[in-house]
Amino acid sequence: MTTQTQHHNVVTLDTDNFESEVLQSEQPVLVDFWADWCPPCKAIGPVIEEIATEFEGVARVGKVDVDQNKSLAERYAIGSIPSLLFFRNGEVVDRVQGVVPKSDLTAKLTALSERTTIQK
Repeated sequence: MTTQTQHHNVVTLDTDNFESEVLQSEQPVLVDFWADWCPPCKAIGPVIEEIATEFEGVARVGKVDVDQNKSLAERYAIGSIPSLLFFRNGEVVDRVQGVVPKSDLTAKLTALSERTTIQK
């Protein structure tokens, strides 16, 4: 059981919903691979929640607890956390490890969102 509070715009991802919420999403998706015992993960958590609110309707944001979903962590070669993966059209198109400035994350998500809009 995790103690980190989930924001209403952040989807809790697991092996049951990862395909439908991430791989089949028409919007770009930012996925935060984290763990409850990880201080850097807790530090970036509020930033992830802010991004989820700011990008509501434009991009999706989800979190994967690596302790509860080891197969997903293995599938995406998560070697250290937090690891932030950016998906578009079911594929990983970018990834960032560690605590990074919010502006870096929003710039990447904005670029993905604009490309998605242009492709439609």
